Amino acid sequence: MKLVPTQETIFALSSGQPPAAIAIVRVSGIAAVESLQELAGRVPEPRIATLMTLGRDPVLDRVLVLFFPGPNSVTGEDLVELHLHGGRAVVAAVEAALAALPGLRRAEPGEFTRRAFANGRLDLAEAEGLGDLLTAETEGQRRNAMALAEGTLSRAVRRWRAALIDAAAAIEARIDFADEDDVPEDDGGAGAVIAPLLDEIEAMLRVPPAERLRDGIRVAIGGPPNAGKSTLFNGLVGREAAIATPIPGTTRDLIEFPVQISGMAFIFIDTAGLRETEDFIERIGVDRAQQALDSADIVIWLGEVGTAPGGALHVHPRCDLPGREGLPVGADLAVSATGGTGMEALVSLLVSRGTSLLPREGEIALVQRQREALADCADSLKLAEGAPDILLVAESLRGARAALDRLTGQGGVEPLLDAIFSRFCIGK
Repeated sequence: MKLVPTQETIFALSSGQPPAAIAIVRVSGIAAVESLQELAGRVPEPRIATLMTLGRDPVLDRVLVLFFPGPNSVTGEDLVELHLHGGRAVVAAVEAALAALPGLRRAEPGEFTRRAFANGRLDLAEAEGLGDLLTAETEGQRRNAMALAEGTLSRAVRRWRAALIDAAAAIEARIDFADEDDVPEDDGGAGAVIAPLLDEIEAMLRVPPAERLRDGIRVAIGGPPNAGKSTLFNGLVGREAAIATPIPGTTRDLIEFPVQISGMAFIFIDTAGLRETEDFIERIGVDRAQQALDSADIVIWLGEVGTAPGGALHVHPRCDLPGREGLPVGADLAVSATGGTGMEALVSLLVSRGTSLLPREGEIALVQRQREALADCADSLKLAEGAPDILLVAESLRGARAALDRLTGQGGVEPLLDAIFSRFCIGK
């Protein structure tokens, strides 16, 4: 989607799909006022909900109307909200009436928010937080998205940028006016600014990534064939998602299933049994299983003691069967997925480990694009710290500011905008 010219006016249903008690249709752009005058005969006082009749012959609906003059609106443009009765026929009739007016067209996904970004009502980091808020399914996702959408990261970036500008000004003054008596011979305190900024940025980069929070903690169940992996997988996800039989090699490919536990998102992965095999198809499954175990955040290992990958949670399965009672030395937990023994304790261990892999209260998790921009900023600050020449210091500080500008969308992000705003629903 390309940035639209400012003379275009857009409209869309911004609430859930009808039927509903109330449906909200938004109109944004220079023709928003004229469209309201055409349909309702007048424009209400700004920011005062007013009951009006929409349409004359025929009457479309009796609606509550809110008018937000630009630039002090969500989009930075004149914005009208029509609060309709939420029946399908009512919404369809109002949308058809709007589409028939000159200069109006239906909005594309994310276009209202993209206009807000283009008009300076929010920056790119805040827009990304708003997008995450729309798709949040867990409390942790909601908290992180709300912090981004409300500008927690953006305020930090503005503070860092202001400090860098002050430091750069001292450096530039020394470069340009070194022969003047009132210019200090040192860097004017630039070095003292860089160190604490670098500490703050590196601390933020150490926070677990947003992808783990958003997509889920990946928990892979591994071990040899016929170890009970699929049975345990089914017990953890609460349904028969994988075929479990006594025949070794039943599972040939990865099976993934998302689950929410204690407000956290997990993705459980059932894997093929690890063994040497001449079967071409099974060998592909074994390779994929090994890759899943290598990339997982948590590994549940069902093999023999001493064979588990480093850091794995070693589980002794089928502990209710004769000859498998008790907990072998070196195993973390004995469970029976069919009888339920140890399953509650296993889930508690997963929650405990998962909590340590997610951001703590008050921390902000960043997506890859944001981490890359901050990492570039940190690299530039490190160059500035160790640069032997004041010209290199000045150039490094410019690089640090440019990286922060990319983070908030002030430079070098145009190719990313389509991908970011296409995640939004129509009407947002």
